[in-house]
Amino acid sequence: MLEVLAVVAVVLAAAALAVAVVALRRTSRRADGSDLPQDVHGLRQEVAALRAEGADVLRHLAVVRYDAFGDVGGHLSWSLALLDDHGDGVLLSSIHGRSEARSYAKNVTGWSCEQQLSPEEDEAITLARG
Repeated sequence: MLEVLAVVAVVLAAAALAVAVVALRRTSRRADGSDLPQDVHGLRQEVAALRAEGADVLRHLAVVRYDAFGDVGGHLSWSLALLDDHGDGVLLSSIHGRSEARSYAKNVTGWSCEQQLSPEEDEAITLARG
């Protein structure tokens, strides 16, 4: 009985070691399977590439809630700006009234929009810009 338990313990330890080795190998590789550079110059190039990729991410976000009409309370209307580092993205607005709601989407390029913006939409872009 003890010999069986010892064999099972050794097998489990070997399996745990194999899993740990596989996990260690995965952490030293990028998602595409290539090895990370070991020198400072190579690492700087990796950081620069990641920054360039991150510039196009919609990470400048702002929401402005408001009452579009005086007779409807609760700040049910809203404008949402979703922009990247260059100020490109989209502005979404939803105007809520007593009997209906309307939604709008406007393209934003370089922190501005070709279409006319409401004061709340303009505020959302300003807040997203920071």
